Amino acid sequence: MKHYEVVAAIIINDGKILCMQRNISKYEYVSLKYEFPGGKIEAGESKEQALAREILEEMDLKIDIGKEFLTVEHEYPDFKLTMHSFLCKSSTNEFNLKEHVDFKWLSKSELKNLDWAAADVPIVNKLISK
Repeated sequence: MKHYEVVAAIIINDGKILCMQRNISKYEYVSLKYEFPGGKIEAGESKEQALAREILEEMDLKIDIGKEFLTVEHEYPDFKLTMHSFLCKSSTNEFNLKEHVDFKWLSKSELKNLDWAAADVPIVNKLISK
């Protein structure tokens, strides 16, 4: 089974958290689910470098990466993920939607209303409990 090490940004602007909706996927169990944006760590990159690059590539957005928040180990039917999430700040709520189909800026109490990808659920739960 393939294993991916990925990074995810919990982007906060003006007290709201950015929730991105995935595009239709070949894997039905993550198709159109909400997630925290990010992606795979390339060889030779630090987690922070990977996160900055992915957010810039996917959204044309520069973020301030803060401390690591939670690392999630999750096994989907077809692959395993180790996902390192970071608390991040953005000075703007404007960006380009390149890979995702929709987004929402939500308060912590609203996060539970979305249909999250399974690997992102522990991050949502920890955010809500803080």
